[in-house]
Formats: sequence, structure tokens, C-alpha cells
Amino acid sequence: MILTAMLLTCCTSDSEVEAAENQAQANMAQTLIVYYSYTGNCNAIVNSLTSQITADVLEIQPTEKGLQYEANNYALGTQLLNAIKANPNDASSYPAIDPVTVDLDDYQNIIIVTPLWWSQMAAIMQTYLFQNSAKMAGKTVAMIVSSHSSGISGVVADAKRLLPNVTWAGDALWINNANHTNRASLIQNWLPTQNFQTFNSMTQLMYITIDGVTKTATLVDNSATQKLVTKLQSPVTVTLNSSGGFEIWGALGFSLPTSNEQINAQPGDIVLYNGSNICMFYGTNSWSYTRLGKIEGLSDSELRTFLKAGENNISVTLSLSNTTGISQAKADDSESRAYTLNGTLAQAGHKGIVIQNGKKVAIK
Repeated sequence: MILTAMLLTCCTSDSEVEAAENQAQANMAQTLIVYYSYTGNCNAIVNSLTSQITADVLEIQPTEKGLQYEANNYALGTQLLNAIKANPNDASSYPAIDPVTVDLDDYQNIIIVTPLWWSQMAAIMQTYLFQNSAKMAGKTVAMIVSSHSSGISGVVADAKRLLPNVTWAGDALWINNANHTNRASLIQNWLPTQNFQTFNSMTQLMYITIDGVTKTATLVDNSATQKLVTKLQSPVTVTLNSSGGFEIWGALGFSLPTSNEQINAQPGDIVLYNGSNICMFYGTNSWSYTRLGKIEGLSDSELRTFLKAGENNISVTLSLSNTTGISQAKADDSESRAYTLNGTLAQAGHKGIVIQNGKKVAIK
């Protein structure tokens, strides 16, 4: 969970808590807050939320501005909700919203902040979720619901209908008129109950498949690999070519953040070159790269064979799960390995929170 250190404030100093929170934030996967605000309450909630976590923010706006959804005993709002309820699978049932340019592939955690309309999710937010349901599949999603006094079970039901293939981080937070002024503390208490994805809990491994043979690479933890992980929610296939007698390399088809340094690349190293090219080494070279990871468990000669050294137009598939099959399997202890929240292998006798088998485990 993010902000784990908040649970420890009774027995640690303020500086220790702040350091732990900062480390948790550093490990947290990229997060997007998506919200719609009609009366301004949801906007205030988002302001309180962004004062406690680091996240990008996307506001959803209706195409037709200035409508009074609550007028005449909520006549227009009810009309929009009834249209959705009558034909929930028809795109024309949903009110139009302004186009958005945010790429959901860049995010693993999404927090929805939405108002309640007549015991249902606001129609404007329903439009966004309906249009982006497929793109949000596999994401970790949390939700905060604002209402005057009505309970939020109908909004939760709408969210689960619209997003059938997400992982819910935990129970939704209900902020109503009676407790709206206490929203900051409500959010503070709610955040540790949510199982948001961190980089280390998303993956430690990347699978590389060439000609039906799959090998494993261990990723380092930096901004480039965090963005790479979001891009690999679906497998990516690239075409690489041999170069210089020491590497295969080629365009990823997208850019990643760079943190270049002079690297003496060794066999098995995987690096980013010029922000958008991936290089995999079967030899050595010294240049300014951003480190991505390393192919594990192969000798130099095995690397040359696996990476098709000297060949061109090599089809290479990168993925986060081993779904393509492995031609030869070797027993290892990878499933029993535990990693600290900093992404390093936990040593014997380590105590505290670790990542094991993709889950957080407390070792006492």
C-alpha cells in the first residue's frame, strides 16, 4: 500500500515518517486522478487528495456547457441517467464529453472522483468510463464518491458494470455533505487501506521471446522502466538488428524518460539509447545509456545464440508475463525471492515489508 508509514506514526519520529512516505511515493506506480465536478465538491476533494499523493489529474467536462442538471427536481440529470439505464451498451446513450488526450497506457493506478446523481454515478463520468473501459483493463482502480446524503452503493455498482476488468484497490470512500469539511483526514485514513500498485509489486521481471524461446530479464527501478512497465501491459514486438559485433538494437516505437550515464555495458545488459531505442548486449561497449535491466542466467555463448548475434530483422517480443512458452525450463528459486521496497533482493534475516510473488509480505 502507498503511504504505509502513516500507520507507524505512533512509534516513529516525524522525520522517519516523512522519509518513509517519500520512499513509498518513489516506489508508487504512476497514478492518474480522473474527476468530474458539477458543484465544486469533487474539485475540492481532488485538491485535498493531490496534497497527499503525487498524481496527474484529468478533469472530465461535458461537451454542452451551462446545463442545469438539478433544475426542475433534477429533470435533466434523471433523463440522462435513464437513457444510460435503458441501453447501457450503446455509446449513443451516454452524454457527450470533451475529448481527452491523456494516454492511459502511462498509468497503472487510477483514482476516480465522481459525484452521485440520484443514487447513481454522474452521467458525465459514466461516459468517460464507458469510452475507456478497454484501456483501463488490468489497471488498479480506486474511487471516491461525493454525495449530499445518499449512500453510494449505486455508484459502486455502476463503476463495476463499466469497468469489469480492473482490479479494485479497496472499498470506495464516501464523502458527503456532513463530513466534507473533514475530507483531508478522511482521505488520509483511506489511502493506506487501498492496495495501489508500486513499481516493485508490478513486476521485477520482463520476458523476452525470440523465435519461440523465452528468457527472463530483471529490470532496474527508474523512471524509464516504470514507464516501460506501463507500456508492456500488452506485449510489444520490436524488430532489432545486430550492430558493432556486440549488440542487437532498434526502435521501441515509443519514448521513455532518460537518465543517461556512461555505462560499460556487459553481455546481458539491456539499455535505452537516445530515449526510444532498446539495446541488448551479447558483447561489451561503453557509451551514454539509460540502464533498463539484465538478461539472467545465460553464458556469453548462450546469449549470442539467443540474441541471434550477427543477424538482422530479429523479431523480439517484450512482455510482463510468460505467456509465450519456454522451450527449455530450468528450476530456480525465483518464486521464493523477496525484494525490499527499494527493489533490492532481501537478504537472510531481513525484517519489514517485502515484495514476494507480487504481493507485500511482512517479515518479523
